[in-house]
Amino acid sequence: MKTLQIEAADNVFVALEDGVSGETVGVSGTSITLKNDVPAGHKVALTGIKAGENAVKYGYPIGHAKVDIAPGEWVHTHNVETNLEGFLAYEYHPELAAPETSVTYGEGDVKDITFQGYRRGNGQVGVRNDLYIVPTVGCINQTAELIKQRFLRDNPDALEVFDNVIVVKHPYGCSQLGKDHANTRDFLANTVLHPNAGAVLVVGLGCENNTIEVFREMLEKGARGACGSLFTPENSTELDTTRIRFLIAQQVEDEVEAGASILAELKDVARTDSRTPIPLSELKIGLKCGGSDGFSGITANPLLGKLSDFIVQAGGTTLLTEVPEMFGAETILMNRAVNERVFDKVVRLINDFKQYFIDANEVVYENPSPGNKAGGITTLEDKSLGCTQKAGSAKVVDVVDYAQKAVAPGLNLLQSPGNDLVAASALAVAGCHIVLFTTGRGNPFGTFVPTLKVASNPRLASHKQRWIDFNAGRLLDEPFKDVTPDFITKVLETASGEKTRSEQNGYSEVAIFKTGITL
Repeated sequence: MKTLQIEAADNVFVALEDGVSGETVGVSGTSITLKNDVPAGHKVALTGIKAGENAVKYGYPIGHAKVDIAPGEWVHTHNVETNLEGFLAYEYHPELAAPETSVTYGEGDVKDITFQGYRRGNGQVGVRNDLYIVPTVGCINQTAELIKQRFLRDNPDALEVFDNVIVVKHPYGCSQLGKDHANTRDFLANTVLHPNAGAVLVVGLGCENNTIEVFREMLEKGARGACGSLFTPENSTELDTTRIRFLIAQQVEDEVEAGASILAELKDVARTDSRTPIPLSELKIGLKCGGSDGFSGITANPLLGKLSDFIVQAGGTTLLTEVPEMFGAETILMNRAVNERVFDKVVRLINDFKQYFIDANEVVYENPSPGNKAGGITTLEDKSLGCTQKAGSAKVVDVVDYAQKAVAPGLNLLQSPGNDLVAASALAVAGCHIVLFTTGRGNPFGTFVPTLKVASNPRLASHKQRWIDFNAGRLLDEPFKDVTPDFITKVLETASGEKTRSEQNGYSEVAIFKTGITL
């Protein structure tokens, strides 16, 4: 049986293959006899761990032993529990941060690397020329879908002009109060202004809280803001209504026919759009994991960390989210803050999310999921220490609020829960061109930007080829120096137009974060 002790300080090791009770295995020069059958991806005690002592993985505690654990014994939820509790006092210790590392790719300077993208009228960049249909309210999701179907039926050349035609379906836009309503409007506005869209039809019902009039004012404000509208020339304060069009369903006799007619006009406007070389510094990448297993923190997540470091080296932007899955590993990120101001923002990010749990009378460590546990993840610390590997080694330059745009090049942290649909959608709305999504259990989901699935183990990559874009399980047998360049190439090809599995399968879903009252 193959084994791995991740860090020298660890008192557990990972079974890389299924192990059988009584089997003797070698671990870092030590022979251990297994006392239990152990599934691949799960942990085994390398040394004795007394009740109350910490189990250590990745060089950090992942919880404490509930009972004495003997060498060779399976280490999991039956004998280890979390150390996490409520609020902690944090101090900024940048000297404790691990050094930043560089990633090599090809012969030349990383800053000279380009991909083939779309340069928008105001200078922003997209990796797709998509057509979005954005309902202002969930009541007309099916109306928007019927408009799409009529348009595709009547325009057989539509997918020669647009890479994808996407209906951004959601259940909100009405009967919400306060922050929830603001989040929905911000989310939808930043979707409309996403640079992956070559054109957008905004469809309103006519009686919802998120009125077309107010929503359009938000979009015009975006045109004057730091992030800009995607469709207006630089320095313009007006929306380009040849690219963003509006329809109120209650005000026309046949909303499907009217909508399809507008889409045909947008198609003609976008017909001449073409890809041009774009510097890698203008690429924004979202970092996400879902359905993680015991291999995720060993293969797929560290591979995303290498990719993140590579993008940051080039002057580009990456975003890490899933705040509850930072609990237990948050000090690693805090000490990597570029300055004390950003450190304070990371502390608020963590504590605000803990308060969110406490306000709902829930414990902050009600995680991992049943699938995570079946895959070998025992506690939230275990999950978090694997999850944060996606952030690589770069400094944290900023914290981005939910439904807002990232503006600072470099590694950003984004406010969002860990839920796959909500987190991936939040990354897209923050301006990510592509979401890189690691998984050990498998997940077909894709949000409205290309969602590239990275398998943590070879079995999943082989079993779910219709879902998986890249097999990071190769790292169980190959070094990072061989696998990382292949992964970088895959990401650049995706940025240049190669469709992900989720795009090929027609996945383009969103979920909006909600915390308050529904009327």
